[in-house]
Amino acid sequence: MGAGTSPADPASAGREADGPDSAAEGGSTATGNTEADGGAEAGRPDGGAEAGEPGSGATSAEPGGEAAAPRRSRRFPLFTRDTARPEGGGRAAPGDAPAPARQWPLLTVLCTAGAGLLIVALDPFAEAFRIGTILIGAALIAGAVLRWVVPSVGMLAVRSRFTDLVTYGLMGTLIVLLALVAQPKPWLDVPILEDAVRFTIR
Repeated sequence: MGAGTSPADPASAGREADGPDSAAEGGSTATGNTEADGGAEAGRPDGGAEAGEPGSGATSAEPGGEAAAPRRSRRFPLFTRDTARPEGGGRAAPGDAPAPARQWPLLTVLCTAGAGLLIVALDPFAEAFRIGTILIGAALIAGAVLRWVVPSVGMLAVRSRFTDLVTYGLMGTLIVLLALVAQPKPWLDVPILEDAVRFTIR
């Protein structure tokens, strides 16, 4: 077998063994390289999603490994920039109505109290001091009633409905009682109050 090689030759046996298997391996290697290149291209900016994009599943984190969370200060602000509207503090009339109509509850209370003060100041008739003081107390009581009945009272609402009711009602009642028991010739006789006054004077 001069120029040829014998089947028992290790070199020829190795080449024959490498023939079909190497072709198959070569094809799979080429396919693997193609897939690898496609996957690498998918991670490029022009091909697909990169790390940190919403669809990539990667999350951005700080160098320490923890996401940064915004911190809120527990200190009160130095300057108050806005305040919440009190309960029932809306307009008492639609927005297209004139300003006096939108604030009629407050104007009612102010005009009544102003009339009482004017009567007390001018003293045009007998018992003017008592009647004017009763009118001032009645204005505050009317404010408490308006605060309870009317859903929106405009600027008559200062704080919550309960606080305004207690404030207006208590102050108005005390002013009326003081006007009724004022000397001389009180319109209301309260024995307990007289005993307290006599005990204090003595």
